[in-house]
Amino acid sequence: MSGGLSGESGKPGEPGASVEARTLVPSRALVQPDESDEPALRAAIVATARQMNALGINRGKSGNVSARMRAAGFDGYLITPTGLPYDETTADDIVALPLAGDETEARGARRPSSEWRFHRDLYTTRPDVGAVVHTHSPFATTLACLDRAIPPFHYMVAVAGGNDIRCAPYATFGTQELSDHAMAALAGRRACLLSHHGMIAVGKTLRAALALAVEVETLAEIYWRASQIGEPSLLPDAEMNRVIARFASYGQPGQQDK
Repeated sequence: MSGGLSGESGKPGEPGASVEARTLVPSRALVQPDESDEPALRAAIVATARQMNALGINRGKSGNVSARMRAAGFDGYLITPTGLPYDETTADDIVALPLAGDETEARGARRPSSEWRFHRDLYTTRPDVGAVVHTHSPFATTLACLDRAIPPFHYMVAVAGGNDIRCAPYATFGTQELSDHAMAALAGRRACLLSHHGMIAVGKTLRAALALAVEVETLAEIYWRASQIGEPSLLPDAEMNRVIARFASYGQPGQQDK
């Protein structure tokens, strides 16, 4: 088929799976604690990481979650540990890292996620970011393995902040090079794909970041499906700009970032 994204029916959550096979709705029980409430933030990060897998946008030990923390002279973030299954992860396993340091200054019994660099760089350069969700979701990762951005084939692409969702060039996981590529792809955006890797979604809260990751995965799936028939037509920049402007007041007052 044109578009180069043809495939057959697969398991739930994989390219080719039926839309009805998956439920992609973040739990409303995910409430963002205050940035100074470390115990509550730790618990919320664990809940978010488990939600990623429950929603089908992540599997096993891949991906990572973090939230900004400012408390008692500490300016940094909390992040999931490396290589630990989320169903075995507890609040005590979450690692604290300062913005001005690296993994050698980690506070906790576990080693931090290998991707701590792009989490740090996001919190350092993006004051609008309060939480980061990184997943290896099936459809977004399928596009990323083809080095495909998500173009403006649907107006909801604007939910990520621009007229497309970029795909950052490939770099080895856990490196500064990967972080640099991700920062460039996220300029003016709240989500991006990572070539041959996965996706990143950011938000003011953990729920907002997770909800955006779900939306990006849904868009990736629709784009993949449309490409089975032909090359999807694209909305013009002028229309996407109108959509972005309307999104500024979309939703209920005070709820846009929750």
